[in-house]
Amino acid sequence: MSTPKSAQTGDRPHPTPPMPAQHLDEQPGVEADMVLKPQYQAPGYQGSGKLQDKVAIITGADSGIGRAVAVLFAREGADVAVMYLDEHEDARETSRAVQAEGRQCLLIPGDVQNSAFCNEAVAQVVKHFGKLDILVNNAAYQKHTETLPEISDEKWDKTLRTNISAYFYMARAALEHLKPGGAIINTGSVTGLNGSGKLLDYSSTKGAIHAFTRSLASNLAEKGIRVNAVAPGPVWTPLNPADRSAEDIKSFGEKTDLGRPAQPEEISPAYVFLASPECSSYITGIVLPITGSAGD
Repeated sequence: MSTPKSAQTGDRPHPTPPMPAQHLDEQPGVEADMVLKPQYQAPGYQGSGKLQDKVAIITGADSGIGRAVAVLFAREGADVAVMYLDEHEDARETSRAVQAEGRQCLLIPGDVQNSAFCNEAVAQVVKHFGKLDILVNNAAYQKHTETLPEISDEKWDKTLRTNISAYFYMARAALEHLKPGGAIINTGSVTGLNGSGKLLDYSSTKGAIHAFTRSLASNLAEKGIRVNAVAPGPVWTPLNPADRSAEDIKSFGEKTDLGRPAQPEEISPAYVFLASPECSSYITGIVLPITGSAGD
């Protein structure tokens, strides 16, 4: 039996291609400016205290997958620190959504390319909440480039520093505060599994994140700290209309087996699963693909 062109597999309808022909002018994009807002609320997801009274840091949680994860962490009982670059309007919306779940949200703007900022942010979280249980490395920079010579030294360095160096900086800063039972979750990508001809620098960093995840998991196992990654396929977030032309974005996600991009709320439950000792206490070092396709 063939898969429908755009399959609806969730508990509510999700948008299908053609997606709105919109380009966002600035990287990494502002969710508030999107014509079609991503679905992040997961209204059918019922919390059950899986993260009760835990404290989590989520980088890049002003929008997209990070915002969706913040909401579900709060629904499961966690307080959340949202680290983000400078998308203040989006970050305030994430904060409102977390507080609507009855939990605290601490907003920390700054650039994770800077190791000193990462150190200061972690210290601020521990001072505010008194502890740290979960780190989600999620912030990313992505920009399509047609050919290898078009990738400047500056672009290469920015992609690496945002997408992999920052993950190292954050993990290093968080480590002294994480106790046995703590968790680190990194956001990888299907491009890190399969490569991408027009995302040479981005896919290279995502592959590095997958190797970093497995290596750090082995390194921290004796401390009782689990390290895993989620590798999404195409997800409807500001990152993509900020990177693609209005015409190109119309077909976003249509090449998956399900024929559509994921919505952030379809990815976020995996982070709850990997963060919760009740769900995944014997899972470490995995890269979990959520790609909308078989075999990825």
